[in-house]
Amino acid sequence: MNKSFIRIAAILGALSVVLGAFAAHGLKEIVSADALQIFETGVRYQMYHVFALAITGVVFAQAKEKFARAAGNLFIAGIILFSGSLYALTFAVNAGNISLEKIGVITPIGGLCFILAWILLALSLRSSKP
Repeated sequence: MNKSFIRIAAILGALSVVLGAFAAHGLKEIVSADALQIFETGVRYQMYHVFALAITGVVFAQAKEKFARAAGNLFIAGIILFSGSLYALTFAVNAGNISLEKIGVITPIGGLCFILAWILLALSLRSSKP
């Protein structure tokens, strides 16, 4: 078990709930429907990958450590890059600030982190410890 990954997952999970509540109760009053949808996508993907990070932490002892550690770190990076860029993009779109929309080029990098993390998680368990 990797308690650090589980601890980070718990913190990011709590943050997902806070951000989701903010979107549902406060943000919808100040941003456009399109901007709100971008924000909600960030929250949804953050929560999905919080579960993936927690699973990585739980299976860590039975997995190949090198791959499991890389998977966990990539899940964290993906949350920061993918969801974080969508949160920033929400406000850029709403403000009509075209220059800030360039933050959107970061989003696919975060998505790539997620994809690689899932692959590494699978590889970490391929020849796992007994």
